Amino acid sequence: MTLSIAIVGAGPAGYYTAEAAQKQWGNDVRIDIIDRLPTPYGLIRAGVAPDHQSIKAVTKRYEGTNLAPGTRLVGNVMLGRDVSVQELLGLYDAVVLSVGAPHDKPIGIPGDDLPGVIGSAAFVGWYNGHPDHAGLNVDLSHHGAAIIGNGNVAIDCARVLAKTVDELSTTDIADHALKTLAESSVRDVHIIGRRGPHQASFTTKEAGELGHLVRAHPVVRPGDFPPEAEDAALDPGQRKMVTHLRGFAGLPRGDKPVTINFEFFRRPVAVEGHGKAERLIVETTRLENGQAVGTGELHAIPCGLVIACIGYRTAEIPGVNWSDKLGRFPTDDAGRIAPALYASGWARRGPSGTIGTNRPDGFSVVAAMVEDGIAASGKAGPAGLDALLATRAVKASDFAGWQKIEAAEVAAARTGAPREKLVDVTKMLQIAL
Repeated sequence: MTLSIAIVGAGPAGYYTAEAAQKQWGNDVRIDIIDRLPTPYGLIRAGVAPDHQSIKAVTKRYEGTNLAPGTRLVGNVMLGRDVSVQELLGLYDAVVLSVGAPHDKPIGIPGDDLPGVIGSAAFVGWYNGHPDHAGLNVDLSHHGAAIIGNGNVAIDCARVLAKTVDELSTTDIADHALKTLAESSVRDVHIIGRRGPHQASFTTKEAGELGHLVRAHPVVRPGDFPPEAEDAALDPGQRKMVTHLRGFAGLPRGDKPVTINFEFFRRPVAVEGHGKAERLIVETTRLENGQAVGTGELHAIPCGLVIACIGYRTAEIPGVNWSDKLGRFPTDDAGRIAPALYASGWARRGPSGTIGTNRPDGFSVVAAMVEDGIAASGKAGPAGLDALLATRAVKASDFAGWQKIEAAEVAAARTGAPREKLVDVTKMLQIAL
């Protein structure tokens, strides 16, 4: 008998979990990597900024994992719609949920439901060509845009709004997004954080890139910094990042038409406008014991677009314990949800860390399987899934189908761009199947 494992989610967490299982059991395991889309790689394809192509090179590693004997991609199969978790547990010796955290956390302030207020998962998915968000209406007719959050996603969103068409045209940004950005009226981008530069979670690379944009000028208020001597207490990476921000505070304005304004010590309290977002109301804050405390001083930021980069939540799955407080599946430290059911990646620990953080996650889940005595039990495995899907007329795509999609995207690319992503699942399946 051969051990069988189903991994739901073809993103980094899913692939690192599959890699760990291959290393543990070699030719004695069969692995199905199941995804609702015909395209693999999850956030590498739909989350990493299009102008960060070097990061996407990790897909070559995942390709090797997928092409190993006994491992296959089962695309166009949606958990809950085409097959249930309980059915997978009946077919496989172990099931791992590596489904990420695709939903935006709500801002939770008055006016956050106005047109023009969107989450970063939707905005990033829009410019990256994710089928769920390709049709998003992104109105860039106002001169102002507000981005709530002090992490790398906030900088990614700001950079995409601020770059020229020439800077973006050689990336794999979706063509519909490039055309919209070409007509953009946005000239003032505001990155809003409740605390100060020392508490921001930008990386050095992301922050530093803002100093090299063709038409955009980063602005930081000098008064938002603590005394420079206090930088010594920061870890080296954070200290370098803050050094970039201090450098922005001393830059001459120049003649660049777009400003990226770091609005530290600002807490969003409301979005206002007549039928759509027209301004974000923020309250000035101060730090008390490291926490942001409101001062009562209010300030209006004119903007027609508000992007919330404040975190993500995992989708609920019928029959699986889920915590509204955590925004994900409750697990133990090793990723166990229930007998033979595990989670890895953001579905396990929440939206934190880098792409590489998912690798030890996947290996620890496989270690937990070994500790739990997961072994071949004679379950139907991949053949059983195929039979079940056939009874439901579900046409699954495979890795060879993805390679056909990829070839079509490469062939359709703009001059200098790596690909032109397909954004319609029906068209993908016409090519893949």
